[in-house]
Amino acid sequence: MESIVTKDAVVHFNSEVYEKLNNYIKTTNPSKIFILVDSNTHDYCLPSFMAELNNGDIKVEVMEIPDGEDHKTIDICTGVWEALSQYYADRKSLIINLGGGVVTDLGGFVASTYMRGISYINVPTSLLAMVDASVGGKTGVDLGTLKNIVGVISEGEMVLIDPSFLATLPRNHMVSGYAEMLKHGLIRDKDYWNTLTHLEDLDISHLNQLIYDSVVIKNKVVTEDPTEKGLRKILNFGHTLGHAIESYFLGIADKEPLLHGEAIAIGMILEAYISTKVCGLSLEEFESIKTGILKTFSKVEITNRDQEVIIDLLKYDKKNSHGTVKFVLLETIGQPKIDCLADNELIFEAFKYYNTYLNISSS
Repeated sequence: MESIVTKDAVVHFNSEVYEKLNNYIKTTNPSKIFILVDSNTHDYCLPSFMAELNNGDIKVEVMEIPDGEDHKTIDICTGVWEALSQYYADRKSLIINLGGGVVTDLGGFVASTYMRGISYINVPTSLLAMVDASVGGKTGVDLGTLKNIVGVISEGEMVLIDPSFLATLPRNHMVSGYAEMLKHGLIRDKDYWNTLTHLEDLDISHLNQLIYDSVVIKNKVVTEDPTEKGLRKILNFGHTLGHAIESYFLGIADKEPLLHGEAIAIGMILEAYISTKVCGLSLEEFESIKTGILKTFSKVEITNRDQEVIIDLLKYDKKNSHGTVKFVLLETIGQPKIDCLADNELIFEAFKYYNTYLNISSS
């Protein structure tokens, strides 16, 4: 597959990724190489990655963080910064982030801020990171349960996508990444959406091409608007409510936390419903969106009390301006509209529809 050139980096795919990585190391001759992993990628991905790495005489240090969204924090960053300092990392050092979205987000933020910025490379190992988190230069960490509140936009040197790592993933993590692929179709390419929602007609060998297509879609948006002044906001479809839902379920002890894609799938259904009221999305296309998502994603109970807290969390959304919550909605599949308004009554109506349609109690 042809490499994809982003604003400041290059995304490489499949068999050539290690050749590109080793040529980069040979050419740039970093003073030290630091590989950031979590406890899962340390066990399941690091051995095969190290077998492909040709570091020559350059010292390699492995830094491990706990896995999971609840460890995507400033405290963990502090531990990584301190480890870099203790191992005498300098401005010519290289960080390789080997992991899912938590590792690439946090590792990119650490690299972008240590000594005011050192080079890093993302090697995503989850579907979510391959199609979304590792591409586009958004780095950062959560503030408590509030998603990605602290961060910077700063691209690494390259992204290396090796789909063989997907064999290490449990099904729910594969599904989580699939939500972002569905979103790419909804905001940019109806044909891609239709392909994704008819995967029963496809062989798993098509996954490589689908990943590639998702990266192409995201890269085109990011290239046109790298700092999210306008167009890039469309990538947040489903995320205004989805992030609030994810934060809520992460912070409540008696709730089972939702993976990012599981929360975004709910957010996309809710925001598609709101789109029918605000932007004129047809009921036919709304039905396609709802049924397409629910082919893969399970029902989640969201009670009236849950809804109240979730709606209150919307005030922390990064798209807000002057205290106003702004949504990305759909006029049609493939045609989004940014900076849309929806009052709380309509949001509650969307939740009521979601619960009623799925035969979920909202008490």
